[in-house]
Formats: sequence, structure tokens, C-alpha cells
Amino acid sequence: MNRDFVHLIGKFIEIEISGSNFRKGTLLDTGQDILLIYDGEKNEFLYIPILHIQRLKEIRNIDDYYDSEPPSEYPIESKSISFRKILISAKGLFVQIYVSGNKAIHGYLTSIMNDYFVFHSPIYKTMYISMNHVKWLIPYPPNSAPYSLTNQNQHLTPKFATLARSFEEQLKKFEGQLIILDGGDHTEKIGLLKNVQNHKAILITAEVDEVYWNLTHIKTVQFP
Repeated sequence: MNRDFVHLIGKFIEIEISGSNFRKGTLLDTGQDILLIYDGEKNEFLYIPILHIQRLKEIRNIDDYYDSEPPSEYPIESKSISFRKILISAKGLFVQIYVSGNKAIHGYLTSIMNDYFVFHSPIYKTMYISMNHVKWLIPYPPNSAPYSLTNQNQHLTPKFATLARSFEEQLKKFEGQLIILDGGDHTEKIGLLKNVQNHKAILITAEVDEVYWNLTHIKTVQFP
């Protein structure tokens, strides 16, 4: 357990997360590398990696904020929480994951590796997501799913190559294929993956430019 925040359990707090994101709620639990808060206004449980918390403070006067008693049962049960344990426990559950930009990704985890996980989105299909860039994870309530999916079509079987243990080794398996980095938020993040070496990915764009991307800053990988 992270002792830095134990005294705040049960308190209403505000958190500033990388990317100028602000979340408020009741601190329910703290692990060595993750916090769990309950946002009563949105009825959401947020699992937030401490790595991306830039600022945290207790809100003493909560009259200006909506607050409600957290439910007695949590969506992901665990005696002690850590980022990896939560990812493993959330496998197969519908969750919302926020990585960057102005939109979250909705779907479910299928495989948890050393420093990345495989995520299946009904919209974006199979995605490979670096653990280092996940800002928060929000489980869906029981018996609910994104996009009003039915039991027949909610768990579509993803197709992916044999998995490597690390994010870099997994990208090497995609050499020679067209890929999309970070959801294609930049035109130079869409192209043919020529080579992965020395922690860099070489991408050939539509304009046939060779662009070198530092793998440390790559958040997601998917296919067109």
C-alpha cells in the first residue's frame, strides 16, 4: 500500500492528471502505483496510475461539489490493488480506458504482457496499448456494455499475432505491415512499419518519407 495517501482514504479529493485532466471523487483505496476513487456525480470508479498524477489535494469544503456515498461493492474486487493486478482482474470486462487526446477507448482487455496489453474495441478492433501511457481505467457497471451491444455481439473474438512479452518485440512482429500509431492523431503516424530497432520505429508515410518514432512515446498500435 502507498503510505503517502492512506490518510486520505474516505476523503473527497481532486486530482490533476497528465494532459491537463482533472478528476474529483472519494478516495477508496491506494496501492503502490495506483489509486481508486469514486466519482459520485458520474457514478464511476476510476483506477488512476500514480505515475500520471501531477497534483492531488483534499477538498475540505465539498458543498460546491456533488458527492454521494460510494457503493459497498467495487467493480473489480482485490484485497490489495496494483496497476498490474487491476489489469489482470479486469480481463474480459468492459472498461473505458483513457490514454490521450480528447476521447476514451471502450472495449475489453484480452491479454496482459510485460509492458503492454491487448485491447479489443468494437470500433477500433484489436489495439496494442502501452501500460506506461494509461491515465485511468473505468470499469463498466455489471450487465452493461458500450454502444448498447447485445450479448450476442459484445464479445467479438479479436484476431492478433502470437504475442511477444514486450511492446518493442511485439512491434517487430508487425514489420512490413501498414499500422496506425496513437489513433493516427498525426499524418506521420500512419504508414508502413519498415523497421523496429534501438527502441525506435521507422515508419514510411504516404509521401514516402521515413519517420523515426521513439517507442517510449508511442501509446497505441492498431491496423487500418
